[in-house]
Amino acid sequence: QVQLVESGGGLVQAGGSLRLSCAASGRTFSRYAMGWFRQAPGKEREFVSAISSFGGSTAYADSVKGRFTISRDNAKNTVFLQMNSLKPEDTAVYSCAVTSAGWAYIRIPQRYDSWGQGTQVTVSS
Repeated sequence: QVQLVESGGGLVQAGGSLRLSCAASGRTFSRYAMGWFRQAPGKEREFVSAISSFGGSTAYADSVKGRFTISRDNAKNTVFLQMNSLKPEDTAVYSCAVTSAGWAYIRIPQRYDSWGQGTQVTVSS
């Protein structure tokens, strides 16, 4: 069972940047794809971004494409989400997750095996 711990959330003004980190432990991190999801109050959890096991493939939600960048450092068992040009609508709890499912399922939260506790991102207007 993998354990995931997110960090890097906070309060930022619109147009600002944040870098989220997700530290993993418990099994061979580099064998698995990782994803970031977010959930705003009263809304369903939504896919943000994902990265394949060795970083060769990435995916983004249309709402964040061009503003967010996902990356990973397998030597440090960590995945990152660099968020630039933040907007108030990006306000949510951001969670990372690990999946053993195929890349075709990368946007489906039910196909992820383990989740972190989440980190709050608040963007003020």
